[in-house]
Amino acid sequence: MSISVDDVRYVAKLSMLEFEEDELIQFTKEFNKIIEYVDQLNDLDLSDIEPLYHPIEGSKATLREDITQKSISHDEAFLNAPDHEDGFFIVPKVI
Repeated sequence: MSISVDDVRYVAKLSMLEFEEDELIQFTKEFNKIIEYVDQLNDLDLSDIEPLYHPIEGSKATLREDITQKSISHDEAFLNAPDHEDGFFIVPKVI
């Protein structure tokens, strides 16, 4: 399997990205190197290896007990807030 420049151009268009032609060619080369590298996995002889259904056999997931606890009140939460209004925290605009 290989990737063509048209494939990269199509994915770029779907992603709403624009690239110069030389960038598309470079990306195509890089993607094909990655595919070639990953494709080496197909050459491995796995006939003697039993499939893993659970990668860490014999282990149990350590889960905490799900216990409901009383939460702090709005007033207590707002004690640590530098600013709040109408029950909401006021924070600086990020964008």
